[in-house]
Amino acid sequence: MPHDPKKLFEDVRPAGVFIQNLTQGMDLARYVQEDVIRAAVERKFMIVGEAINRLLFSDAALAAQITNYRKIIDFRNALIHGYSSVDDQIVWDAIQNHVPMLLQEIAQLEAKLS
Repeated sequence: MPHDPKKLFEDVRPAGVFIQNLTQGMDLARYVQEDVIRAAVERKFMIVGEAINRLLFSDAALAAQITNYRKIIDFRNALIHGYSSVDDQIVWDAIQNHVPMLLQEIAQLEAKLS
């Protein structure tokens, strides 16, 4: 049974907001020192990547409207399968530069589905 895109967006949005809220006011140096925060952020990125992956299988055209959707899925896979070699700088870059854009795109796509 295909996944409902609205439900998948409901998984992505709060995960992205959580990441932003948890890391607000931090810099990379502090992020690297905070094991619990890094673990929480990585978990939320896994949720985002899995939701986008499910969206790809249920509505590839909709998934393709998300910038770098394939990289988001690949990032999720790297976090899960390459957990011992996660590069904190790459995660930090995603937090700072990609989460805001993803949240904006998800909001626009949700509006189109409503």
